[in-house]
Amino acid sequence: MANRSTEGWTFLTNHSHVLLCIAGDPGIRGRDIAAQVGITERSAQSIVADLVGAGYLKRERVGRRNHYEINQDLPLRHPVEQDNQVNELLRLVRKP
Repeated sequence: MANRSTEGWTFLTNHSHVLLCIAGDPGIRGRDIAAQVGITERSAQSIVADLVGAGYLKRERVGRRNHYEINQDLPLRHPVEQDNQVNELLRLVRKP
């Protein structure tokens, strides 16, 4: 039986998957994000850059690693979702 997560589509985007990975581990490495989301490391880096550029993430270098802080008070980007904030998404779908 095929794994349902690989059958072509999901309810959330890769951007939200990356954000959820970072919410679970603010010091996560790009290769670990890529592995968890099922994308290339380059795609994970691009998505992180998108999130930093839009103000959803703050990236700080700590030694040889990055540490991320999520701006949870920003609204979601799509017009259908923009009445909701990032913290609501995280609260809804993040692992306890």
